Amino acid sequence: MTYKQAQDHYGIQGCSTILVWLRKHGRLDWSKGSPFSNGVQAMSDPLPLTPEQRIKKLEKELLDTQRKAEFFEAIIDVLEKEYGVKLVKKPKGILSARSKKK
Repeated sequence: MTYKQAQDHYGIQGCSTILVWLRKHGRLDWSKGSPFSNGVQAMSDPLPLTPEQRIKKLEKELLDTQRKAEFFEAIIDVLEKEYGVKLVKKPKGILSARSKKK
């Protein structure tokens, strides 16, 4: 399907609509008419990560998770010290007062 055919078929009024969509979702070559070659999408699955890349990615995720945990612990400390709010996790099997009423 060509650029013009897509406009006609889907009722797209402005040419910038397709351009914006292409910029957002991918760069497809419309010069040959169809962005797909023989029915296969131009965008393929990304290459699998090497072990080193995977380790770096996992280390970054671990660091982010640790920072989030420290942040939430700091929030809990502030709530307990400044506002007197006690945040404790309920043991399994104990229902809240609202749940018992149902």
